[in-house]
Amino acid sequence: MSTQTEHPPAGGGAPAGGEPGESAAKGNPPGRTLTLLTVLLAVFVVPTSISGTAVALPDIGADTNAGLVPLQWVVNAFNVAFACFTLAWGSIADIIGRVRAFALGAGLYAVASLGSALAGDVLMLDVARALAGLGGAAIFSCGSAILSTVFDGPARGKAFALFGTVAGIGVALGPSLSGALVQGVGWRWVFALHTIALGLVLLAVPSIARRTHEPRREGARVDVPGSALFVLAMFLLTTAIVQGSQWGWGSAGVLALFAGAVLVLAVFTAVEKRRAHPMLDLSVLANRRYLALCLVPVAASFGFVTMLTYLPSYLTTVSGYSSGSAGLIMVLLTLPVLVCPMLAAKLVARGVSSLTLIYVSLGCLVVGDATLTLFGEHVAILVVAVPMLVTGAGMGLSAGLVDGQALEIVAPEKAGMAAGFLNTLRLGSEAIAVAIYGSLLATLLASRMREGIGDHPGAGDPVTVANEVAGGNLTGPAGAVDASARAGFTDFLVRSYDSAFHTILWILTGICLVLFLLIGGLVRADRNRGPAAAAATGPRAAG
Repeated sequence: MSTQTEHPPAGGGAPAGGEPGESAAKGNPPGRTLTLLTVLLAVFVVPTSISGTAVALPDIGADTNAGLVPLQWVVNAFNVAFACFTLAWGSIADIIGRVRAFALGAGLYAVASLGSALAGDVLMLDVARALAGLGGAAIFSCGSAILSTVFDGPARGKAFALFGTVAGIGVALGPSLSGALVQGVGWRWVFALHTIALGLVLLAVPSIARRTHEPRREGARVDVPGSALFVLAMFLLTTAIVQGSQWGWGSAGVLALFAGAVLVLAVFTAVEKRRAHPMLDLSVLANRRYLALCLVPVAASFGFVTMLTYLPSYLTTVSGYSSGSAGLIMVLLTLPVLVCPMLAAKLVARGVSSLTLIYVSLGCLVVGDATLTLFGEHVAILVVAVPMLVTGAGMGLSAGLVDGQALEIVAPEKAGMAAGFLNTLRLGSEAIAVAIYGSLLATLLASRMREGIGDHPGAGDPVTVANEVAGGNLTGPAGAVDASARAGFTDFLVRSYDSAFHTILWILTGICLVLFLLIGGLVRADRNRGPAAAAATGPRAAG
């Protein structure tokens, strides 16, 4: 294992990875500051788009007369393309240069966003959103790889803390920002604003390129067969996840997609073992510490992202809050994501082990999800405020920190590949976790409907009712029964949703606990390596 080496910038001056004071003494902080601000602006756009685009869907549908499926792919096309190409971009960046690959991604995203803003129909918008996802994959993979190249030591920790903070802000503010734009100037300005922001990013790229010296995989070529196989495997997998709730998880189409993904991944693994310059160097995955760090965002996907996605629906369906009130309550969950990354960086700078903070973040996810079971139909928000803050801290303490630690482990010339794999697991696990939650909710509700719906004549098919309730719609099913029995049936629906929610919380707690133990086991196994293995991997960064 190699740690980050120091390289002088192309134009002379301070080392790319020196201490802040050292850089200031040599007169190069403006270059690093510009690089950081540029990467952070681009990174802010991507999660803002992911979390905020859904808000614009009703207006997009009304304006373009779009059907349900093509309208859903306005969001899905971006997510699928992002997941498919994140690893490929990371590998390409190690060959052609991270700044160049970052610029290509930002340029593609800007053009695609402009196309989205000008789209005349929903199919054109779907294509443009897929191209934006392709560019977003480059921004995330190459942006984090650039930071690992330019920063080192405590400065790197602070840079990645800001990376995590800005990504969290983007996720948190995306719906509000998009909602304000849709209401004020129309849905097209959601995408037009992305074009403007990334235009500013592109203006700064030439200056960044002059100041950044990048380690590259000398003599390597783009692994076209490996890239094509991996993209195909991820496309099959993510499409199966996206379509699972529509076609049915046990349907022939979804099962065929999953089987195809497994088969193509097996072929991909066999091909990569024989490539001189593979897209994914499988020896990187042999480093147990790196693999353990890559699993931390997976735990956050199950413990935090699921709550970020579905807790608002619980608050409006079971607790009876308005959408606005539910949004305000969600601040308790998102606030730690904005604060904790910088707090973690400061603690590391004062000598606290990075690994200790990562363990604390995993513990917060386990404890947070378990104590969120305090939620109930009439529970006071003060009772669940601490569990929500703890769950948010589980995400916030590791956001950014885990990226810096993971990229510090691998050789500098493979940082793009390593960042691509980490972000592939991050987004892929988010899609899987959210899909699993939705499937469990519908399944558990259907089970409870079958058990008790017979006591409410005229209620209809239990599976149909379960799907409507899972989507947060109580009014429609309740309207099917006699008016005199409506209050009792609504109470039954609320209790069923509440029961299903609590069951899912315990399942999520169990998943986070298993991942916690697995991550700890991988780290311990890495520490117990023999001297020969340690020498082969190289020195490890402290913490």
